[in-house]
Amino acid sequence: MDCKKIGKLIYQFRKEKDMTQKQVADAMNISDKTISKWERGLGCPDVSLLPELAQILEVSVDGILSGEINLNELVGGNMNRLKFYVCPQCNNLMTATGDATISCCSKKLEPLETKKADYEHMLEIEPVEDELFVTSKHDMKKEHYISFIAYVRGDRVLIVKQYPEWNLGFRFRKQGHGRLYFYCSNHGLFHQII
Repeated sequence: MDCKKIGKLIYQFRKEKDMTQKQVADAMNISDKTISKWERGLGCPDVSLLPELAQILEVSVDGILSGEINLNELVGGNMNRLKFYVCPQCNNLMTATGDATISCCSKKLEPLETKKADYEHMLEIEPVEDELFVTSKHDMKKEHYISFIAYVRGDRVLIVKQYPEWNLGFRFRKQGHGRLYFYCSNHGLFHQII
């Protein structure tokens, strides 16, 4: 750990929040001299204090410990670059259009790898007037089900959450060519072109 780099970063984050050292210290129930010491690089925050400091400064613990701000390349929010993250513990769904450090249930998540839908996982898509009706014969039991379906185009995404023991079926408005992504709780992320 580079205490000087971490200290400069804490100073920068504190200034962005328009907080004084005393305000940060009071929020953490510690001395403002401790905050000053950190910011001058004369010591680093104790591991037990990092989560609280990160919450006050509205940054991640990893962000503080890295000692630098790593900006993503501007990708303009192109939905075709959408990455999906699913927590294996709580099944929480998160997305990002660029590089991101995402964690849930105290674990860092990696973006899901997508694969082309096989016969067992193929969704059935039926045109109905100006809509598409999506269904599947996939199991929808607690131990094996499709947890979400996302219709992705270059400028938008529609995500439909699914739950075990529901009949998978929903409609969405035809909006041109795109890709359907869907997540099987046992086999991972699939896609098919529509």
